[in-house]
Amino acid sequence: MTDRRFCFALDLVDDAALIAAYEDWHAPGGVPPEVLADIRAQGVAEMEIWRAGDRLLMVVTAGEDFPRDRPPEPLVAEWEASMSRFQKPLPVALPGQKWAPMTRIFALGEHDPHPART
Repeated sequence: MTDRRFCFALDLVDDAALIAAYEDWHAPGGVPPEVLADIRAQGVAEMEIWRAGDRLLMVVTAGEDFPRDRPPEPLVAEWEASMSRFQKPLPVALPGQKWAPMTRIFALGEHDPHPART
């Protein structure tokens, strides 16, 4: 199965204390094991969240069948609801969508190599 990469963006409420708390929740040991298992059950092989100020970038590496259709887990819904107090969807997000999918517009490997300089 070929891995694919997806990127998503989200803003945090611009409050230093809330941002610090959000980071604490996402530190190793902060995310409930059931939430981690649910992420993997969606077909995610790897996930990273990066922050610049109050903007988050989530990078997901997943298989061809991502996202997998599966029944919702009650604890995951509770986690999502508790994280909502920290989060602020981007203006481009669809109604009810937290993380807005990003569109790749550049990939270095898709460009012709520079000609050799003489």
